[in-house]
Amino acid sequence: MQQIQSITASELKERLAQDNDIVLLDVREPSEHAEKNISNSLLIPLGEIPARISELEPYKNREIVVYCRSGNRSGQACAYLGQYGYTVVNLTGGMLKW
Repeated sequence: MQQIQSITASELKERLAQDNDIVLLDVREPSEHAEKNISNSLLIPLGEIPARISELEPYKNREIVVYCRSGNRSGQACAYLGQYGYTVVNLTGGMLKW
């Protein structure tokens, strides 16, 4: 099994300040996303990723930063998407650290 890459909230904020082309994927539920999210992120709840993976196809050749509340669900999403050849990075600590 491959090692999942991760990024801290401060590292991501720095990168977003320099590069607005980063793909952000929120794997929380819609109610959580509505409460607080990182702007311009895609919302695909973890349980829907297998059925909706085709929505990520346009980003297959780009790095996707995945986040959730604490980093657990996003870690699962990273492991899943990594099996399909996606370049994914998990936001350490999720929205709790954001």
